[in-house]
Amino acid sequence: MAPSSTEPHPLLPETVRRIDTLVAQAQADGRAPSLIIGVLRGGRLIHVATAGETPVPDPDLQYRIGSISKTMTAVLLLRQRDEGRLDLDDPLERHLPGTPLGTLRLRQLLSHVGGLQREPDGDWWERSAGSDLDTLLAGLTPDKLAHPPHHTFHYSNLAYGLLGAVLERVTGQPWWELVRERLLEPLGMTRTSYQATEPFARGYVVHPWHGTLREEPRTDTGAMAPAGQLWASTRDLARWAAFLADPDPRVLAPATLAEMCTPAAIADLDSWTAGYGLGLELHRVGDRVYVGHGGSMPGYVATLSVHRPSGTGVVGFANAYGFRTGALSPLGRQVLTTVLDLEPAPAVRPWRPAAAPPPPEIAELTGRWWWMGRELEVSWDPETDELVWTPLIPPGAVPWRFGRDATGRWRGRSGMNDGEVLTARRDATGAVTALDIATFVFTRDPDGD
Repeated sequence: MAPSSTEPHPLLPETVRRIDTLVAQAQADGRAPSLIIGVLRGGRLIHVATAGETPVPDPDLQYRIGSISKTMTAVLLLRQRDEGRLDLDDPLERHLPGTPLGTLRLRQLLSHVGGLQREPDGDWWERSAGSDLDTLLAGLTPDKLAHPPHHTFHYSNLAYGLLGAVLERVTGQPWWELVRERLLEPLGMTRTSYQATEPFARGYVVHPWHGTLREEPRTDTGAMAPAGQLWASTRDLARWAAFLADPDPRVLAPATLAEMCTPAAIADLDSWTAGYGLGLELHRVGDRVYVGHGGSMPGYVATLSVHRPSGTGVVGFANAYGFRTGALSPLGRQVLTTVLDLEPAPAVRPWRPAAAPPPPEIAELTGRWWWMGRELEVSWDPETDELVWTPLIPPGAVPWRFGRDATGRWRGRSGMNDGEVLTARRDATGAVTALDIATFVFTRDPDGD
């Protein structure tokens, strides 16, 4: 049986050739001992490109993922919010009493707009044995603010160490235990671990003049682990990328993941090509926005980028710190753009007949409606249980979608009415006479008001 058009398919030979060439050239130019790039679509890894022999790359070989760990910390925090255990606008003081930085909000720390300095005090935390949580908190002083909150985007590893502390205080569980139980196990990520687990790639610094390798230490970063501790294989990181493209509701509500992808800060005010959401990097490439994160630890660099509308993504690793001024994430986005340009994912969802007509309370809302001379058609999508509002002019206008919220009300899920409530107006007999969206009243009669 031929695969359906909705199933991921192997890349075309020309696409594979271009990706493999990009990876080979990047490995040679960047002098990476080992380089691997994986392409995923529809939740599956569909191509792996490798270069280098120290060690020979493999999809099940572990590398250090660095700051991609922050995306997992953020997902855990948002899940706690969804479960009612905290609010993103909580001050840090509420969960870490006595801290001199207690006025900072969790939302500000998640999006790097709190102004907190980049690193904790002391030796470089990425390359030295980490301290415990009490030691990290004891080192906090009011002068740890590099900027006032919301003054600018200022990336802070320290912020994520503190978010990890909040998670531990709220749940009573260590951060790594939360990662393992609530993220890795449900998603089947068996090759992601706190410490390196064989087989894994050793990490190096490449000497700039004679090309020799110096192996870097593999530290336990202690209380700073939520900012960058984890190790993963390419296959596992692809599973995480697939989750960020299309989340498993058992792990995080899709609407919450979409919230994480909403820009909270612009990282480059001159060009507006990079931003940050709640724990996720955002990159605008042409007319597309990629979501993900880069990562680096001594001896390693990592990348993850997904194009959520198409379910297409790229993950990758190299085992040389810096990889010639951080070339891996730009390479990942270049590979992702190549795939999307040469093989765009099908944008049309196949139509399927409804198994039964909608219930009366939905059927009475469907049909043609008018507002200010504009005609719209309201239909029901049985697969999503949504009302779909389609403007008839101009042709091809993007529909509005309304779904029922926890109270049973119809609430906008897309477009200009996202979040707005739809209310049916009724006459004395109970018949629907108009639909009200945020005081915009739609009637059956084009002359209605």
